[in-house]
Amino acid sequence: MSQCSPNNVLDFLRYLDQFGKTKVHIQGCVFFGQPEPPGPCTCPLRQAWGSLDALIGRLRAAYEENGGPPETNPFASGVIRMYLREVRDTQAKARGVPYKKKKKKRSQLKAAAAAAVLVASSSNTSDGSSRFPMQSPS
Repeated sequence: MSQCSPNNVLDFLRYLDQFGKTKVHIQGCVFFGQPEPPGPCTCPLRQAWGSLDALIGRLRAAYEENGGPPETNPFASGVIRMYLREVRDTQAKARGVPYKKKKKKRSQLKAAAAAAVLVASSSNTSDGSSRFPMQSPS
């Protein structure tokens, strides 16, 4: 792995692309931009962006778990991130579905934090002592 470069990783990703199962419509296709095309077309099958992203994530972690320094990790290279972003955007345009990063729902996080505070405060009495004193071991 010490001789592996980001260019080798790009070559590997492009090689994998030929075995994909995701229809990615090309710019001139009549179904380009349609999420649910009504009929078949001759556009190529490609690897799905999510599959490539997950694979690179696992390889990046494995490289570092096996003693590889993060600074030389070929799977964490900016070139690889740029390639994955390009694949994601191309596939999103071809399907007509814009990629949107999932955001954590703050309202659920706030509700959970408020519930934790409520539970913690309800176990104390008004004078600061606990309603549930610790039992001494017998």
